[in-house]
Amino acid sequence: MFWTGDLIARNAPIRRRAVPPPREAPHIGRWIAAYLGLAIGDALGATVEFLTPNEIRHEHGVHREITGGGWLRLKAGRVTDDTTMSLALGEAILACGCVEAQAAAAAFDAWMRAKPVDIGNTVRRNLIQFRKTGNPEAPASEHDAGNGAAMRTLPVALACYGRPPETAIFASRAQAHVTHHNTLSDAACETLIFMVHDLLAGRDPGEVQRERADELVRRHPVFSYGKKRVENPSGYVVDTMQAVFQSFYGTNSFEECLLDVVNRGGDADTTGAIAGMLAGARYGSEAIPARWLKALDPQVASQCSNQARALLTQASSGAASDRIPTRPDPAP
Repeated sequence: MFWTGDLIARNAPIRRRAVPPPREAPHIGRWIAAYLGLAIGDALGATVEFLTPNEIRHEHGVHREITGGGWLRLKAGRVTDDTTMSLALGEAILACGCVEAQAAAAAFDAWMRAKPVDIGNTVRRNLIQFRKTGNPEAPASEHDAGNGAAMRTLPVALACYGRPPETAIFASRAQAHVTHHNTLSDAACETLIFMVHDLLAGRDPGEVQRERADELVRRHPVFSYGKKRVENPSGYVVDTMQAVFQSFYGTNSFEECLLDVVNRGGDADTTGAIAGMLAGARYGSEAIPARWLKALDPQVASQCSNQARALLTQASSGAASDRIPTRPDPAP
């Protein structure tokens, strides 16, 4: 089992804005925007999940609003497993003060027992296995390269902000391997975590692209995203990341990014959630359209905002001791 000890350094540096807003901690607007972006992208994409781009055009023209419906017949503003699993993981991190595999597995198991509106096949299968064995690490499998671990990386990214890269990698694998023990899934999760870190810190998106997205392609050429437009992306994590990168780097605003990615159809709630997370971290709260914030389920919006604040407080206060993993880093 790969695990991490307490992730928050007692003396972790706090990077402050030049003029922070009153009573707001550094980066809080971007932290909240990343979480709200995840939920908004999820809710927006759920309406057109599993539709092709042609079907979307026929039914909606351009899908622009959070209206619910879709194959899950959601009420407007409701979210799917992308957001609810992230929130479950975040609560486990806050309770433990760290990203710990056993706690993550228990949180996911409780989430599944609560009968979520949807659940991926790989997540279901490996959580059932966890119930039988108590082992929070699923067997390694080349077949488990879905996007179910990547969609819930945000709480890990926030918990590991300001920590050494190796700590973030161990933390990522601790939560990811509960359901997705796969090299491509690991690479996607870790890339997303580091991209979130860079964007929260206000780094230039072009630099982030070269150092993170393009480095992922260099290490795993299957993720190459610079050629044909990816439409109707499946739940395969490679399809997901290609569609997200194309939308994120091919647009210039939060709204444009999300509209581009969800109108590709396919696994649109997850591509929307991941793109929304990145776009929120990049553009900040002010860039999120007011109509989408208003349409998002108020309870979900409150949970996302509150959890982002709590994770920032924990990360910047040094509430937990600074233990690091004692097991060697697994081979990539």
